Order: sequence, then C-alpha cells, then structure tokens
Amino acid sequence: MHGVLSWASTVVFLPVFGAVMVFFDVAQRMAYAIGQRPQEYVAGALQWSLVHTFRICGTRLLVERAPEVQPNTSYIIVSNHQSMFDIPILGSLFFSNFPKYISKKSLGRRIPSVSYNLRKGGHVLIDRSDGPAAVAAIRELGQRVAAGRCSAMIFPEGTRARRGELGAFKPAGLVALLEEAPTAPVVPVTIDQSWRLLQHNFLPVPWGIRIRVHVGAPIARARDEDRRSLVGRVHDEIDVALRRGRDTACRA
Repeated sequence: MHGVLSWASTVVFLPVFGAVMVFFDVAQRMAYAIGQRPQEYVAGALQWSLVHTFRICGTRLLVERAPEVQPNTSYIIVSNHQSMFDIPILGSLFFSNFPKYISKKSLGRRIPSVSYNLRKGGHVLIDRSDGPAAVAAIRELGQRVAAGRCSAMIFPEGTRARRGELGAFKPAGLVALLEEAPTAPVVPVTIDQSWRLLQHNFLPVPWGIRIRVHVGAPIARARDEDRRSLVGRVHDEIDVALRRGRDTACRA
C-alpha cells in the first residue's frame, strides 16, 4: 500500500515542486533588485514552501526545540547532514536568525532557486580542493556572525550520511567560525530520517516519512575555551540526541 501511495503522491508532488523552484527563482531575482535583505526574506519563504510541498507525500516534521533558542539572534548552528533537503528544513526553522550556509561551489550552478540563493544570499561557496581559500571564506562569514548580521549554519561532517549514521567532524571550518565569532553561542542540531526522502532519487518520494529535528540549547562561549574540545562536545551532543530519537521511535 505504501508503494502505491508513494507513486501516486509523487506524481502530484513533482510538478508542484518544480513550479515552486521556478517561481521563487524569479521572485528572488526581483527581490534582489531592491536589496539583499528582501531577497533573504523571499529565500526564507522558498524554504518554508519546499518543506510544506513535501507534505503532499505525507512527510511530517517532528521538532523538539530548546526554549533557550531565541529569534533574531546570531548563532553558530552545527548540524549533522543526511540530505540536501536539510537546508530548507533547517532554514525554515531558523528563519529569523538568517542562517548562512557553507556549501560546495558546484551547488551555485544550474539548480533553480537554490543556486541563485547560494550566490546572492550571502552564503559561502567553497572549493573543497582549496583548503586555505575555503577557510578564509568561512572566517569572513564568522566576522559577519560576530557583527550580528546573520547566523552561520555548518555541517562539519563535510558530506551527507547516506544512511543517516553520524560521521566524524572535520573541525577546520567550525574552528575557524569559533575563532572569528568568539561570543556567538553554538546551537547543536540533530536531524534524522531526512536521508530517506531521496533514497530513490524522487522516483518515488517515499510516503509518510517522519523527519525528527532536535534543536539543542545554545552553548555559551568562554574566553578560555578549548575550541577543539567544544567541537567534540557538539559532536557528542548530536550523537546522543540521534540515538535517543531512534530509541524513542523504536518504542513508539
């Protein structure tokens, strides 16, 4: 039965998804003619729309959010990474914090709406083969976070976990952010089951996926902090939340 629902809903989902991507590609260009902040608001609406478009396929978000996380506040947001759709999911949850992503350079081309947002929305596009240039670009983002102009969203695993398992963190980029924004609180985020959305490359989108997101309490910073130890602490908090969420799902 799930297979029938998956294919039936995907037939409806794909044209709607395509229309959303094309519409917001045009809308962002029009907004950017006014200024970057209007474009950012339109990009936020894009992310919200993409999340809700997946509801056609029965997809639901189960969000557990620490009350200490405040709107209109600059954070360093650290998340595990399971799917390219982690970005709109987390972008919609942190809309008022204006998160800026660190993405590979290739995503800045050929993807309607997404590529334009990555190029014009103040995000960081890096060439993974050029480590020094990538770290320099991340440091510039950290300076914007320190100035209170945005938040930074980073996936320190460096690649998507195809079956949802948490990988080791590559610390260089996160440490650079911590150094450049030494007072910005760190928000650990755990996302699970988003990898299942694309396990068949849209053919079909599986019916009824429940994506769990845990937004942890912000970690206050200290002048004498050991930044690499902080990276390890964030990894461990994400790992614990991931395991706890799966245990809860198994008992449900």
